[in-house]
Amino acid sequence: MPPVPSNTASARFDNWFHLTERGSTRSREIRGGLVTFFTMAYILALNPLIIGTAADKNGKLLNGAPKFLDAAGTTLNTAAIDDNKMMVMAVTAFVAAIMTIAMGIWGRFPMGIATGLGINSLLAYVVAPTMTWSQAMGLVVWEGVLILVFVLTGVREMIFRAVPNSLRSAISVGIGLFIAFVGFVDSGVIRRGSGTPVTLGVGGSLEGWPIFLCLFGFLLLVVLHQRHVKGSMLIAIIGTSLLGVIIEAIAHLGPQGEKNPTGWALNVPRLPGVEDFRLPDLSLLGHVDLFGGFLVDGHFHVGAFLGTLLVVFSLMLADFFDTMGTVVAIGDHAGILDETGNPEHLKGILVVDALAAVAGGLGSASSATGYVESAAGVGEGARTGIASIVTGIGFLLAMFLSPIVSIIPSEAAAPVLVFVGFLMMAQVTHIDWKHVEEGLPAFLGMVLMPFAYSITTGIGAGLIMFCITKTIAGKARKIHPLLWVVAALFVVYFVQSLLMRLFGQM
Repeated sequence: MPPVPSNTASARFDNWFHLTERGSTRSREIRGGLVTFFTMAYILALNPLIIGTAADKNGKLLNGAPKFLDAAGTTLNTAAIDDNKMMVMAVTAFVAAIMTIAMGIWGRFPMGIATGLGINSLLAYVVAPTMTWSQAMGLVVWEGVLILVFVLTGVREMIFRAVPNSLRSAISVGIGLFIAFVGFVDSGVIRRGSGTPVTLGVGGSLEGWPIFLCLFGFLLLVVLHQRHVKGSMLIAIIGTSLLGVIIEAIAHLGPQGEKNPTGWALNVPRLPGVEDFRLPDLSLLGHVDLFGGFLVDGHFHVGAFLGTLLVVFSLMLADFFDTMGTVVAIGDHAGILDETGNPEHLKGILVVDALAAVAGGLGSASSATGYVESAAGVGEGARTGIASIVTGIGFLLAMFLSPIVSIIPSEAAAPVLVFVGFLMMAQVTHIDWKHVEEGLPAFLGMVLMPFAYSITTGIGAGLIMFCITKTIAGKARKIHPLLWVVAALFVVYFVQSLLMRLFGQM
């Protein structure tokens, strides 16, 4: 790429985003940003299904309407639930749009931000049944504030830099395995087994048009990639989605369920009608109670207060280390880490991520965080924050064009996740497998991410084992003091359920 004169607006744009420095182009960033959006877009359908259908302790939805029409809880308030899901979709897209664009401008990093799946499930199924929805979202805000304090005081960055190189490589590989597993599960290629934790397809067999579509998309992507076709991942997603629309129009498969195991896993690909479009409803913004979650019926109770603090701590720890793992993996995959193994503008990245958690709580969308699916955009060529801006614009448009987004079935995005998982496996060669104190923590970290379906679990197990094996090897002095603190916090994290029961008895 020829150098750009330094006194032009184009040069200032280039220098701010490090476009030339990172060997990228605007077209590559646009393609990468679009791929990231399409691989993340499932959250617009999934988040409403999780927090948009769950009731709080009063039996009410996020919009304040009762979930059931009768006291016995036998008749669903379907109209209110449908309205609530559309409202959740709108705020989910809004928060994702604003914070992803912020990541692009200030973090200058190719990472999309949206509601985190682990935290939204925790809120819906564990936290909300014990308090009101506004109180639960208040805890999310405090979680984000706590992370922001760690960032501004430099503690988060210090922890970030203290992680040993072997674990950094393991995190990249583990996340690759994790997103590949997500792809297999989302496509229905891997499912819950009968007598086994998981199995292949339907009863050990690959059957159904959706799975065929996924396999077709994967082979198409391999062919395009091998032939060095620009935009191969984007082409694969769009092409596979359009084929899915045709299949559904002919076969009328419908959604996957117990009686329809060969249906579509998440979105049913169909062309939307005019009646499907509506203006976004953002009335859930600001429905937050910052202090009510720490009280019991308006009164202070030691056990409840400590239990709530533990919930905030769990939310914070999951968000904290999910982001760390995601940033390391994406930066490594993109080849934009510095000599210390960290991305440029690390503090800006971490500040935006912390504010994303706060924004998610204030927006009633649940905590927002960096998405590992961003690695798909990096695989398409994204290297700068421009890609994040494109992804954010995609979410902004999705607020108004959600029916179009729903055309993309998970079976079309899954092949990209699997393929990117393959690309991220290359980092496994950077791990010292000859020494147990390096290899065993790395092994536990990378395998527990997909096995436990949690990036945080893998990182925590790896850090704890690193401290243990280094100590056994007589190298305890080489462990950064912060890692001892983090390892101890992870021990608390892993036994949080026991501690919450103990606090509840106080």
